[in-house]
Amino acid sequence: MASSSFVSFGVILVWLMSCFSYGNGCYTSIISFGDSLADTGNLKQLGFISNRVLPVFLPPYGENFLNQSTGRCSNGRLIIDFLAERLGMPLIPPFLQDNGNNNMVTFKQGVNFAVAGATALGPSVLEPRGIVNPMTNASLAVQLAWLKQLLPSICGNDSNCRDFIGRSLILVGEIGGNDYNYPILWGQPIEEVEVLVPLVIDTIISTINELIEMGAKKLVVPGNFPVGCSASYLTVCGSENEEYDPKTGCLVRLNQFAEYHNKLLQTKLKQVRDLHPDVNIYYADYYNAAMEIYRFPYKYGFTNGALKACCGAEGRYNVDPTVQCGEVSATVCDEPDTYVSWEGIHLTEAAYRIISKNLFSTPQFNSLCSTSTSGVGLSVSM
Repeated sequence: MASSSFVSFGVILVWLMSCFSYGNGCYTSIISFGDSLADTGNLKQLGFISNRVLPVFLPPYGENFLNQSTGRCSNGRLIIDFLAERLGMPLIPPFLQDNGNNNMVTFKQGVNFAVAGATALGPSVLEPRGIVNPMTNASLAVQLAWLKQLLPSICGNDSNCRDFIGRSLILVGEIGGNDYNYPILWGQPIEEVEVLVPLVIDTIISTINELIEMGAKKLVVPGNFPVGCSASYLTVCGSENEEYDPKTGCLVRLNQFAEYHNKLLQTKLKQVRDLHPDVNIYYADYYNAAMEIYRFPYKYGFTNGALKACCGAEGRYNVDPTVQCGEVSATVCDEPDTYVSWEGIHLTEAAYRIISKNLFSTPQFNSLCSTSTSGVGLSVSM
């Protein structure tokens, strides 16, 4: 994604704020599914329920928030937070909270089902392949079931719920990265993991089709990030036998893997659009929005480069698989805003801010909201 292709963020921001204010009938809420890239606290609540304290629940995670650790896998806000802010919406609360029905009013403006560590595929598919999820069983199917469980409390009858879904902006992902992260980081050859990609994509598409049947009219579907630029992947998978991109230092083979996922996802999304021309489905190009930073880190103020982690341990990329950010033995950089990588897998708030600007300054987002008074139309040519 060349930087010259970006439209002035200020212009887009003014347009988005005027077009997407939830009071103008364009949509009424944001509904999110996914993994740690979008989780705003669901895994943390699951941890409380099961009496588990993971490092991700502890400072310095969430240090940019007043109450610090929020369950977000970063030092601050995520892409979904920046999206909500730009669109004039409240930050999207996690579905799993301990306030019970007191959250129903809040959930009418948005609800987040994403869970850190979640996979697209369920254990019945992954475990026979030797892949065990150590974090959670909240797969994409589980998250969709949570939405169905919640809907009657928000909107009552089927007709009202279809209207609620139809007037909501729905993010399906990013999801699928953990289906690959677990086996690859545990040493499984990429060639063996590639067979999962069509299964993951089919699961995402099946979820989208089900949401459409429920009344969804506006969906944003992100692709995967360039994992070959991840400090954790560079630490675990890097070797003198691997090919590195001379411009970025990223692992070529792993980025090609992510591009394979993204290409297949886009192909399948086109098929869904063809079957449902009245539904607006947008592919959010996380890959190229992030690659803009990896290619030109200093342009965006990342003076400590794009590949080293801020929170971690000693090592070429400040990553040691035996030391996790949040543990006493971990070290934390003094200026997180000058780093792209937070702790090897996830990014800093500063990086997510730039990526969100890159995403929502592209031409495909120029007409996200139609002027139709029906409140169900996003119109973009893709």
